[in-house]
Amino acid sequence: YRGNCYLFLSSTLLQKYNKSFHTMIDVHLNADLGEGLNIERDIMPFLSSCSIACGGHFGNYNTMKEAAEIAIQNKVKIGAHPSYPDKIGFGRKAMNISNKELSKSLIQQVNSLREILDDLEYQLDHIKTHGALYNLSANNYDLAMVIIEIISEYYNDTLLYVPSGSLIEKLAIENNINIRKEIFLDRNYNNDNTLVSRTKANAIINSSELMFERINSLINNGYLISAFGKRIFLEVDTFCIHGDSPNILDCLKGLNRLYNAKI
Repeated sequence: YRGNCYLFLSSTLLQKYNKSFHTMIDVHLNADLGEGLNIERDIMPFLSSCSIACGGHFGNYNTMKEAAEIAIQNKVKIGAHPSYPDKIGFGRKAMNISNKELSKSLIQQVNSLREILDDLEYQLDHIKTHGALYNLSANNYDLAMVIIEIISEYYNDTLLYVPSGSLIEKLAIENNINIRKEIFLDRNYNNDNTLVSRTKANAIINSSELMFERINSLINNGYLISAFGKRIFLEVDTFCIHGDSPNILDCLKGLNRLYNAKI
């Protein structure tokens, strides 16, 4: 069943974690793709949805079309992954750009992917911003409203992926935007629910066992553990993994082995 992936836990793991698991857990897994790593064919079978870079930080017609075709072959839902228009910095730093210019760029990016999907007769499922724009708009009112107003006016039939527990989540709900609350499986969190900076040694989770524990804790207990040991209580609709995380394919295969089924 695509769209929501059912993970079956082995009896050994049930005993190991001693949790009140049901034998079937509903987990939605997504990844940001089309970013030049050429991992789409390997990683797509593990996913419920993907967000395809559409020209802001990376991407052109060919990369978008190829990633979309692979997603369609695997019955994976497709979203747009727009960013600050910053290919040199891969969209990972804030830009000095007006809200009007940013809005225009984001619309152009999303439309470039949607036109490809129209040709392929496949629906645009969601929008998820990238990098600095994703992180900054999480709790910046003006940036959050730029994104919300774009979706409200041009893409009101699509979902918006938002960081769980963020200001943009609250604003989106207030403005009747359909959302998915997102948690990262492969990134550590600070105590304030922000991601640990990629410049820090402990930024990345590179272990299928630790990823399993995060899923377990959020689904069964409603919280994740920060990099500093604090419980952060959050709701989750979708778990994200990054294609550029170290050994991510091995981690996904490890999750398969842990769950004794395909994600």
